[in-house]
Amino acid sequence: MHSVVAPAARRGHSRSVRPPDPYVGKEILSGQYRVLERIGSGGMGAVYKAQQPSMDRFVAVKILHSKFTNRKDLVSRFRREARAMSHLTHPNTAKVYLFGQLEDNACYIVMEYLEGKNLGQVVRQTGPLPSSRAFAVLIQACGALEEAHQKGIIHRDLKPENIFLCQMGGIKDFVKVLDFGLAKVTEREMQPGSLILTQEGMVFGTPEFMSPEQAQGKTLDPRSDVYSLAVILYELVTGKLPFDARTPMEYITLHVQNTPIPLARRAPDREFPAGFQEVLSRAMAKNPEERFQSAAEFATALRDLADPGDPEIAQAMNAIPDNTLAMAATQPARQAFKSDQPPAVTSERPPDVAGPAYRAPAEPVPGANPSRDPGSKGPSGPPAVSRNPSGVGRPGLPVTALVAIGVVIGLAVALALLQVLKVAN
Repeated sequence: MHSVVAPAARRGHSRSVRPPDPYVGKEILSGQYRVLERIGSGGMGAVYKAQQPSMDRFVAVKILHSKFTNRKDLVSRFRREARAMSHLTHPNTAKVYLFGQLEDNACYIVMEYLEGKNLGQVVRQTGPLPSSRAFAVLIQACGALEEAHQKGIIHRDLKPENIFLCQMGGIKDFVKVLDFGLAKVTEREMQPGSLILTQEGMVFGTPEFMSPEQAQGKTLDPRSDVYSLAVILYELVTGKLPFDARTPMEYITLHVQNTPIPLARRAPDREFPAGFQEVLSRAMAKNPEERFQSAAEFATALRDLADPGDPEIAQAMNAIPDNTLAMAATQPARQAFKSDQPPAVTSERPPDVAGPAYRAPAEPVPGANPSRDPGSKGPSGPPAVSRNPSGVGRPGLPVTALVAIGVVIGLAVALALLQVLKVAN
């Protein structure tokens, strides 16, 4: 690993060298993983590429700074959130294999290793995306979020950097949503502009993409993520944010008080599908009651704007749960968010380490593309094909149907007895 050299000191010619990374080149978790290199870092910790010899694969290991271990509330919350995230099975959600604490007590999460670019990098390198491509990407993200929302998990830090594009299963723009639940783990040492105070304490977020209710420290529900997704979509198709601001606090104020700059004024040289402005305006409504009430509903609105024959849009929609079910699940799900606590998880056992062995992101991933699996019933369910050819144990009729059948049979028997009695008389 190359050392990073700081500028020369004012006196003399001595140079200060950044301390070596404590994990690169080392084995962790009793030799299960060998850390190869650091691939990202931030105020809370760093992400490393590691090798798992027993599974013959690379993984990504996110390690929080050990200085947070003296905050029992943060450690407990991190573990609870990581455990909840490990139960997300949507193909467009980054998979978690293992989590816990290292020998130095630093919290870690072992995740699937991905190769590609996040949406922030894509827009910076290629400029605004065509509407059809942006819709297909956002619909996939909606599918991942819909599953999370139905399980009581809100992302809270959606931004282009947390939506990753890679190649999987022959799909060029295969979306992976990153960092579910980690938004609650924060600390004062984070860089200015990366946090906001709430009634419960610190909540990690990015002001440019915060919903008005998150900016005001209110209790969040899935509609907050819908707002953030809409801001991301706005930037994808225009290359700019919906507000002009110079500081984080300005962004926060504008999200709470101002109307986004219309698309036609923000990007006058680009053409957008009819009705797109109305869809974005609804998704970014200040009042959550006026927004799309679920990620699935937002995805459906985007689908309706696209070319009906677009195969990428159709493929992305196959990863959305049944819209009727998603809409029905929205209202009861809100009750679970009133306390702003992650859902209770019955099992304390960490997730199975032996998850899908992705050795390279370009490999076809079994089950990762529901549209290519004729037996797929949705993003989180198993293939809807019979695994019991004998037919034993098939789902029975609902109880109400059984009762109705019993009543009909009883009436038929009674009528037959009456006829017998009439003949006898």
